[in-house]
Amino acid sequence: MKLTRALALVFGLLAVAGPAFAQTYPERPITLVVPYPAGGGNDVLGRLVAERMGKALGGTIVVENRGGAGGTIGTRQVAKSAADGYTMLIATSSLAINPALYPNVGYDPIKDFAPIGLLASGANIVLVHPSVPANSIPELIALAKKDPGKLNFASTGSGSSVHLAAELFAAMAGIKINHVPYRGSGPALNDLLGGHVTMMFATLPSAIGIVKGGKVRALAVSGAQRSAAFPELPTIAEAGLPGYAAELHYGLVAPAGTPRPIIDRLNAALRAALEDPTLRERLAREGAVPLPSTPEEYAADIAAEERMWGKIVRDAGVKGE
Repeated sequence: MKLTRALALVFGLLAVAGPAFAQTYPERPITLVVPYPAGGGNDVLGRLVAERMGKALGGTIVVENRGGAGGTIGTRQVAKSAADGYTMLIATSSLAINPALYPNVGYDPIKDFAPIGLLASGANIVLVHPSVPANSIPELIALAKKDPGKLNFASTGSGSSVHLAAELFAAMAGIKINHVPYRGSGPALNDLLGGHVTMMFATLPSAIGIVKGGKVRALAVSGAQRSAAFPELPTIAEAGLPGYAAELHYGLVAPAGTPRPIIDRLNAALRAALEDPTLRERLAREGAVPLPSTPEEYAADIAAEERMWGKIVRDAGVKGE
């Protein structure tokens, strides 16, 4: 009986202390880990969000780049950090994808993190070299079925979001296309321009210039909705492959066990940041769409992505580099 009363007292004190702790938080700078090198899309987005969330919180958020191993090094470090609200991770779909790619990734995307909220989604754009006799998704699929294995596609690396988007496309269309991995979008797009590869699922920001310049042919976008950057292009689903959708999701997570009042404060600050006109304009330029959400909605999204992309990785036999 005494033990039961003692436990009840402890839990009661915690319930009272939680909101009080959240009111004084943050008392020192918060670290936002970007698990990729400086200068990339994740880094730019992370810095924009950190600045605006810091203002909403009345504190400072410091961005720290911890790149390597496809984002797994920085992600693993955050998973092992103190669950005190002073360490966050800007995560992409790779949070859910990497455990299927790497045998010893060092974290569980469900158990080791407390989701804060979704940030945005970004689609890819399907590009073909002008020499490819296909002006639509149905024509591209018909061409691939006529000559199985003749078409090859570039990616930014084995297991990258653009690689897996193409693998999902091939699986749903019932076609065989050959993967040619590159180290980054620059080399991949250069070889597409040179005709060394025939097609590519490219990120929207990297493709805007060459599409507008007429150097490649754009057939569709990979998201569930049309892109504001290319409103004239249909989605792949609209163009002839019903049910197809492949988007890169961005979000913020903290180490598992971070107090819920702190998660709620961070979620509110993230939502406030996503209302900022400058941030929304920048997201639009990057071909991204704001996705404000609750922590529970982001948790469900991570679980859904782990199921979907894990199956694609296993079915295609993809291994991380």
